[in-house]
Amino acid sequence: MYEELKNEIKEHEGYRDTVYLDSLSKRTVGFGHLCVEDHWEDGKQYDKEYLEEIFEKDFNIALNDANKILEGKPVNHIAREVIIELVFNIGMPRTKKFVKCLAALDNEDYNEAGNQILDSLYAKQVPARAGKLSGKMKSAAL
Repeated sequence: MYEELKNEIKEHEGYRDTVYLDSLSKRTVGFGHLCVEDHWEDGKQYDKEYLEEIFEKDFNIALNDANKILEGKPVNHIAREVIIELVFNIGMPRTKKFVKCLAALDNEDYNEAGNQILDSLYAKQVPARAGKLSGKMKSAAL
């Protein structure tokens, strides 16, 4: 389940087998895993199988957190996938700051929810990804 979404996230995140600095200068590895643990070594090449396991754990955290955010909201699977990817990319606390986007989902107003993704600091930081997520959210209305 969610294999297509996982592939989309991997494509958007990119892959590196060594620690690198992301667009916000945060240490990252694999498929967008933020190096919050202290065992990651700069310059070390990590095994892809290990980084795939890390991705699966990160995805499951994002899935659970997105489900908490969307609890009681009448969203379809497309909108749910957009929120899962947002949580994967920026975490639950920052996703919760998309107040107008989430409020639009209460009314299943996917066009407005998509517009709110574009009207954000997130869209200024990662415009291409925000555009894709906004478009996907708007497609939920079709």
